[in-house]
Amino acid sequence: MTHAQHPAPLWLLITLQAGISAASLVVEIVAGRMIAPYVGMSLYTWTSIIAVVLAGFSVGHWIGGRVAARETDRALAWCGWAMVAAAVCTAAASMVLVGVAGPVLATFSHPLAGITVITSLAFFLPSLFAGVPAPILAVVAMRGRNASEAALGAMFAAGAVGAIGGTLLAGFLFISWLGSALTLALIASFYAVSALVCLGMARAGRRHVVAGMSALALTLSLAASGGGAARVCEVESSYYCIRTVEMAPEGAAPVRLMVIDHLAHGISAETAPAVMFTDHAAMLEALPRMRMGTRGFTSFHIGGGTYSVPRAWAALEREGMAQTVAEIDPEVTRLAVGKFWFDPSTATVLHRDARAALASDATRYDVILGDAFTDIAVPAHLVTQEFASLVARRLAPGGVYAMNLIDSTDRLDALAAMVTTLREIFPVVEVWTEERPPEPGERRVFVLLAGEAASPVARITTRSPEPKAFAALDQGFVDEILTARNTRPLTDDYAPIDRLMGFDPVID
Repeated sequence: MTHAQHPAPLWLLITLQAGISAASLVVEIVAGRMIAPYVGMSLYTWTSIIAVVLAGFSVGHWIGGRVAARETDRALAWCGWAMVAAAVCTAAASMVLVGVAGPVLATFSHPLAGITVITSLAFFLPSLFAGVPAPILAVVAMRGRNASEAALGAMFAAGAVGAIGGTLLAGFLFISWLGSALTLALIASFYAVSALVCLGMARAGRRHVVAGMSALALTLSLAASGGGAARVCEVESSYYCIRTVEMAPEGAAPVRLMVIDHLAHGISAETAPAVMFTDHAAMLEALPRMRMGTRGFTSFHIGGGTYSVPRAWAALEREGMAQTVAEIDPEVTRLAVGKFWFDPSTATVLHRDARAALASDATRYDVILGDAFTDIAVPAHLVTQEFASLVARRLAPGGVYAMNLIDSTDRLDALAAMVTTLREIFPVVEVWTEERPPEPGERRVFVLLAGEAASPVARITTRSPEPKAFAALDQGFVDEILTARNTRPLTDDYAPIDRLMGFDPVID
């Protein structure tokens, strides 16, 4: 079939190609932010998002390639209606996500299955319809032009440049300044306008244009409704979705929970700064204090959250106490000050990555405290042998490194890997946990103490928030765990901590 030259200007086709490509990449990145409050942000979350979005693009490109074989006006009309569908599905993604997240997570016990299904239901169709225009616009750009190969190259380049621009805009501008819901509404509106442009280039009749305008109105309505439904964040920072939950009954002294993405990151009480409300916080507060005795000590905290431990240690009012906290997100600190009663004058707060902060300053501390393990989202660069070596160099003589860890008592692969890793650097590594037998399949909270010497006691009692006993596992038992698993140390080159924690896709 031959096609006459179409009056659609090349610059307009290139602009559309770049704009649609940019918008589709914005949606991909926004998907990660919008899903995080339900399943967290981890390697598996991004893997699922990228796979689902690419699958959508692939199907869309295949459909677009078949449509591109049609007569130019008909192909552009199909392109317009594909963009109408992209606009509607993108605008509705917020509501779909809110509607399906709960039932899906209740149905699928394995988090990887839940993440994949949620992502597919909310973002596959927007990606599919956004993938349709690329081959259509590229073929139309080539028709009737003497330098059709150059036109094709320009269209491919426009798509790549648009993808780069969309990635940068989403990460550095849209999400930070507009938030994910408004960004999604903006992209849906752009898709709707692109639909009208395509219908106009197709020289579609008034009926098509009126239908396209109606679709634009529907898109804006869905975007507004979906944006309201999706606002689960009290603060949407450059890093996290953050919200505060009131825990105390009405009339009682305030107790508040900070939720970052989908995880509880700390609980604090206004009138009881020394009381910890979770096992890991109770151990991280009490165990280093036990090692330091009654003297004042300096400390470096990896992560701030509610700043519960710095708040408790500031209340000790011991001479020589000095605290440094590396909290990467300034919004977390602002919320801790505004709603969790943290006094910023009691600590030096560094808003940067903890590893980078430790590496850039040769200050040595009596205590370095790490709170890296949070469900399936573990920052791998904070659990490696290289990081442990950096921690050891930053500890003062007699100092202690305390880090929390969560693992399944049926596996203990992550525990074995972390003990093996720390033993490469520290002479003594202790494993502390609640003093009770584990339940079948329990995901247990541990705290590892690493240093030059053993603790003076093997059991402590502290409030969590009621009095609770914690004890060190017998070193012979820990050796048996390591021998049975023959685990290699984690390194910057090899740190499969997600798999070791039991979230491998092949595990039932």
